Amino acid sequence: MIRAEIEKLLAQLGFHGMAGALEGELTRAEHEAAPAEEVLHRLLQAEAQQRRERSLAYRLTQARMPWRWTLESFPFERQPGLSKAHILTLAGLDFIRRADNLVLVGPPGTGKSGIAMALLREACLNGFRGRFYNAQELLDELYASLADRSSARLLKQLARYPILVIDELGYLTLKSEQTNAFFKLMEQRYSRVSTVITTNLDYPEWYPLFQNKSLVDALLDRLQHHCITIRINGPSLRTPETIATPNPLTTASTAKRAPARRARATS
Repeated sequence: MIRAEIEKLLAQLGFHGMAGALEGELTRAEHEAAPAEEVLHRLLQAEAQQRRERSLAYRLTQARMPWRWTLESFPFERQPGLSKAHILTLAGLDFIRRADNLVLVGPPGTGKSGIAMALLREACLNGFRGRFYNAQELLDELYASLADRSSARLLKQLARYPILVIDELGYLTLKSEQTNAFFKLMEQRYSRVSTVITTNLDYPEWYPLFQNKSLVDALLDRLQHHCITIRINGPSLRTPETIATPNPLTTASTAKRAPARRARATS
């Protein structure tokens, strides 16, 4: 009866980790004659562990990463244009603690998005909140917020993420309102939190994208003030890892038969 009452109280208080470990710990205490403080300590450890796991699951869900890229799964050996040592240093997350920005520049398929998501996942695993956005979707959401006058609330929410990934900032069709909203977002995040941008456009090409020289000057001034820029010049990871080579025996056999086939064709 006492155990049932304890379980009921733990459930009411939301101590689900302790509730799950209670039966095993009390049985263990009976067999080992463990002191009460030791049992309580182990129960509290179980509760703390479950809360850490729930918090991690929540952060990963809220990050909304479309693919499960990790540093372990990234094919560094296939991308000679990327320094694995440099990326692993970034995975220590000091750039987030310093509120530095990170810009990954390179052609399509070179792994920019994969690296950004792997670093975002690493940040979530280490207690940071973050969010992944496709650039066009972010700009569309900012534009839509103007219609219902929720842009101030949205900007405030986005400005609080310790790490925000903006993926595929490239050849987009932008309205002036979207450009202004994007600048406001970067201004609010400036020197406070980290923004990671992946793009196939190097900085000079941002001027025709946003079509506002003074704004781009101010944007790049803030973005690059505390910024790490990584340019990836390598092959596309979307191509097959290996290309089938012809079998020399098959090739030789085919070559010998070819004249005969041609002779029959002309007869």
